[in-house]
Amino acid sequence: MLIAGNWKMNGRLADADWPRAFAEAGGGAGREVLVCPPATLLAPLAGGLREAGVRLGAQDCSAHPDGAHTGQLSAAMLADLGCSHVLVGHSERRAGQGETDAIVRAKAEAALVAALVPIVCVGETRAERETGRAEAVVCAQVRASTPREGGFIIAYEPVWAIGTGLTPGQDDITAMHAAVREAAGERAFGVLYGGSVKPQNAAAILALEEVDGALVGGASLNPADLAAIARSAAR
Repeated sequence: MLIAGNWKMNGRLADADWPRAFAEAGGGAGREVLVCPPATLLAPLAGGLREAGVRLGAQDCSAHPDGAHTGQLSAAMLADLGCSHVLVGHSERRAGQGETDAIVRAKAEAALVAALVPIVCVGETRAERETGRAEAVVCAQVRASTPREGGFIIAYEPVWAIGTGLTPGQDDITAMHAAVREAAGERAFGVLYGGSVKPQNAAAILALEEVDGALVGGASLNPADLAAIARSAAR
């Protein structure tokens, strides 16, 4: 059971005390907790998160190992800072940065070379769900975006649920996770659910048999909220 927080483009140096506040709020309650802050806070947060028993992750990495790629961060650089995981293919990057499945796969493979665990994000739009294509779209993303060799984690985030307060029904989540697990094969370490996860609904989502954890967006900025979500995981 992995509880991962994605801070997106939020946070300042003043937030470097987040790990202390998280520990004071009860911490991860023995769960594996990961926080993915913006790149500017990776180094400032690394030591405090380690002391709080929280893993450090990045929100993206380059597909290139090094070289003339201005503005990009390689997976090796992230590992050098103490990261253990990296998100790749988040829907905000697929839509806003034009990232294709092939680009996401290349980034995931670069992460594995640097001994990082890639968390490959997949999800359907509202239109794709309403036209009955959600499962086909998501499973196609899984097959085309995951590395050809090596292990990975899948994060299923329906695009229409991110930041909206909306979530699919429990039966829908269970069915999609089962389909994703089959498409991913045995190399998938787990399938996380993301999309408006918060303390109020986390226990019900995390209790679902096919759900191996959560990718938490806005709620992860609040250390007490992420601690509450971690505590709500019954297994």
